[in-house]
Amino acid sequence: MKNIQGIEQSVNKVLQRFPQLKTGIKRIYQTAMYVVSPKLVSEGSVLRITPEDDYEYFFGYYDKSPWDSTDRYMLCLRVKNAYKRPDSDDEAELVLIDTEKDNSIRVIAKTHTWNVQQGCMLQWLGPDYNERIIYNDFQNGKFCAVILNLKTNEEKILPMPVYSVSLDGTFALTLDFTRLHRLRPGYGYCNLPGTTAEEDCPDSPCVWREDMTTGECRPLFSYAELAVFEPCPEMKDAIHKVNHLMIAPDGKRFMMLHRWFVGSRKCTRLLTANCFGGGLYNLLDEGFVSHCYWKNEREILTFAEKRDEGRGYYLLRDKSRDYRHMWPSLVGDGHPSYSSGCQVVTDTYPDRRRVSSIYVLEEGSLETPVVARVFAPFRYDNDVRCDLHPRWNRKGNAICIDSAHEGKKEMYIVKF
Repeated sequence: MKNIQGIEQSVNKVLQRFPQLKTGIKRIYQTAMYVVSPKLVSEGSVLRITPEDDYEYFFGYYDKSPWDSTDRYMLCLRVKNAYKRPDSDDEAELVLIDTEKDNSIRVIAKTHTWNVQQGCMLQWLGPDYNERIIYNDFQNGKFCAVILNLKTNEEKILPMPVYSVSLDGTFALTLDFTRLHRLRPGYGYCNLPGTTAEEDCPDSPCVWREDMTTGECRPLFSYAELAVFEPCPEMKDAIHKVNHLMIAPDGKRFMMLHRWFVGSRKCTRLLTANCFGGGLYNLLDEGFVSHCYWKNEREILTFAEKRDEGRGYYLLRDKSRDYRHMWPSLVGDGHPSYSSGCQVVTDTYPDRRRVSSIYVLEEGSLETPVVARVFAPFRYDNDVRCDLHPRWNRKGNAICIDSAHEGKKEMYIVKF
């Protein structure tokens, strides 16, 4: 099994340079392996909590929890279908699930800007996580963020959409969702044409800070500024973008992925910076960095490549070259996050049989126990794939995932 995984990883690394060829070869390979392999729909304690109706349900990304502070109420989106990219006029409903009343649902709002991977950045707003939610919308021809109080129905409109919100709910960081949509379908918003579409490396803001109280928005960094910070020669004629902002727990620093494209080849590095601007640090720059998560205000867990050790999960120390290789047997990309303790949950992309796995890991152990597996239907693939995006509840004893193993996208709770 390990030899097969190693061969698959080596082939995948080569095919990264040829995205269209990679997509075709992956589909042929997985189809052939699915035909000859034992069939699996789900394995483990995987309990659906969304209704069996004509909608599809999902929450969004792995760095946010759908649960409120009591672990009773959960948030999600529902749409007519989630296996195609949304058009600019596609609407999604925001739903509140009461897990103590037979998972009954209530529609609490609507949004006109969302995507299949991260939804509309719907989340509970800190520091209490029990009354207010925040989500992105498109109103009066502009992107915005909406703070909604679920008890009073009061709304507050912020002038820019949010990407990452501080734990205390005082500020958010955001980016250009139109450029993100053009360069990474499935993650940005399609409502407006991009203003930087003709520019490879715009001398315009790529990260903003937004105050939750005043609505003040101030730019922190530009694409051009990142491109001249500890540059490599190939950055000069490349197309640049920024993605995956994430604020540290204490609200002082944040991480971002700086990506540039040389032809069809994608390069990525992990940068950290101060949340008021400045303080840039090139934390990992060895060609490939993927999903990350702040363990605390000083350490970041990431799936990345180290030239001497290969691809895997690494625990990095901010503003230093210190790192630890965690769980070396895990060589496939996933979406990791820490519980309130030191447990880590992560997942995998569909394997050769179109099966994704969920792991719950102990930081000091090399064991990698699988707590659940689910099938990924073929129509949920590439830009409209259904990543599991596992997220912890507040107590750290249950996990929520999005999955389509029963035929369409639904939300599930995994217990272990």
